[in-house]
Amino acid sequence: MIPVIFAVMSRVNPRPLFNGHQGNCHMARLTSRVAALTLIALACQGTAHAADAVLNIYPARHYQTDEALYNDFTKQTGIKINRLDGKEDELLERIKNEGANSPADILITVDAARLEIADSLGLFQPIQSKVLNARIPAHLRTPTWVAFSTRARVIAYNKNAVKAEWVQTYADLANPRLKDQVCVRSGSHPYNLSLGAAMIAHEGEAKTENWARGLVANFARAPKGGDTDQLKAVAAGECGVTISNSYYLARLMRSTKPEDRKVVESLGVAWPNQKSWGTHINISGAGIIKTAPNRDAAIKFLEYLSSDKAQAYFADGNNEWPAVSAVKIDNPALKALGTFKPDTLPVGDLARNAAKAQKAFDRAGWR
Repeated sequence: MIPVIFAVMSRVNPRPLFNGHQGNCHMARLTSRVAALTLIALACQGTAHAADAVLNIYPARHYQTDEALYNDFTKQTGIKINRLDGKEDELLERIKNEGANSPADILITVDAARLEIADSLGLFQPIQSKVLNARIPAHLRTPTWVAFSTRARVIAYNKNAVKAEWVQTYADLANPRLKDQVCVRSGSHPYNLSLGAAMIAHEGEAKTENWARGLVANFARAPKGGDTDQLKAVAAGECGVTISNSYYLARLMRSTKPEDRKVVESLGVAWPNQKSWGTHINISGAGIIKTAPNRDAAIKFLEYLSSDKAQAYFADGNNEWPAVSAVKIDNPALKALGTFKPDTLPVGDLARNAAKAQKAFDRAGWR
């Protein structure tokens, strides 16, 4: 601001400022002019700060409850959030096409495989934050993206058709005694690819493919629909068992609709692999775009997502487990599901095995 004022003053008529009445009038005019320029400079400075207080997010999380997270962040920081919501593939393609001119600061999506795709395309930059390193467990972050919530891949079964002891591991789902009993969504869906990637890490690719073949042999019908559809099919007796993300089940448990309550009453839930590597979890996370124009604001937002308040909202708002395990959970459905031993496989390793899982599933006929 000062250089601007000095530059303008240097172009003012150089005659003496103090020369009787004429000098006083000239001084008044100059003072008025300097004051006006000062106001303009301050206004411009204010505009620049306002422009900086912006964050451009491309979210592929489509949960209405996330609105509270965005609104609370703006309330706490004054940083306005602009959003371009879309599907994962669409957002990735858009960021690629926008190139160095992309306005995107952050990509938010679900599942490690999708985040790894973005990373492999070179879209993310390294994240350096002492807050995130202290708050988020090491196995739930990579150098370029961070998980903020987790979902367990549980086994749900019809209590009248399947015994609990039959479905204590993922491997049990390939047992011939469950012939014509398994309902499941597509093997190409990231939730199942994430599970396959974990199994490859723990059991090897060949064993995972054999498991997928046994699973396909037990299908009650061809894969279709989402996790909620599978849960309803099991409750209706169309099949006896399925794999589902925990938050779909918790959503039904919290529903006030009689038909949803009836579904829940028909289902039993098993935490798989409690005696070995633990129940598989997948994640919701985010990364900062390499060309982010508002990097400092992006870091603040990611750090905000690791705060107690935001973490509790992941649990209470969308029935997910917080990445920060010390955060208190008040969600009655999550409390009712109880505690379990989760798989602590690093999410980076999980993501890198997703392509192998897809090939194994394709060979096994799980499409």
